[in-house]
Amino acid sequence: MKTKKLKFALFAFTTLFCLTLLLPVATIAQRRDYLTDEEIELVRDAQAIDLRIGILTKAIDRRFLVLKTDTSQAKRVEKDLDKWGELPTGSRGALLSDIERILQKAIDDIDDVAAHTKMDEKLFPKAVLGLTSACQGYIPQLKIFLDLSKDEKEKGSILGAIDNCNQVIEASAKVPKEVKKGKSKN
Repeated sequence: MKTKKLKFALFAFTTLFCLTLLLPVATIAQRRDYLTDEEIELVRDAQAIDLRIGILTKAIDRRFLVLKTDTSQAKRVEKDLDKWGELPTGSRGALLSDIERILQKAIDDIDDVAAHTKMDEKLFPKAVLGLTSACQGYIPQLKIFLDLSKDEKEKGSILGAIDNCNQVIEASAKVPKEVKKGKSKN
């Protein structure tokens, strides 16, 4: 009798243990990519920081385009179809989360370049100032979505994106402005 109970307990414990190991794998498999396959390739190909930031900001712009359902941009979207692929899809909350995560990626990429001692002194300020300019345009749009949102998860993504934008704008004050070099008259 004791051996049957012991075998059953061992079987139950082993089964429970195996299920516990498999649950995180299922959760990871369901995670959504925040960039489309074409955008991932464009980011991968863009090694210069200013180009990479330009691609990331365009990826964010594409999500705002979907969120606003702006049909006035149809020709531009059609023109970009070969290079950028189809517009991203997903729920409003998923697209807002994508925006937050893409902004964070842009910040991380800039931080990585800033950490290197051989930082390109021309491209780095251009990248930071380009992202700053984009963030200044994103904040009013994000605030509109924040006012319209009733979902707490959406609000969290929006507030995170606004915080990222504010960090970029604040940090840009420490970056020297681009100096246009012309021919000297001497």
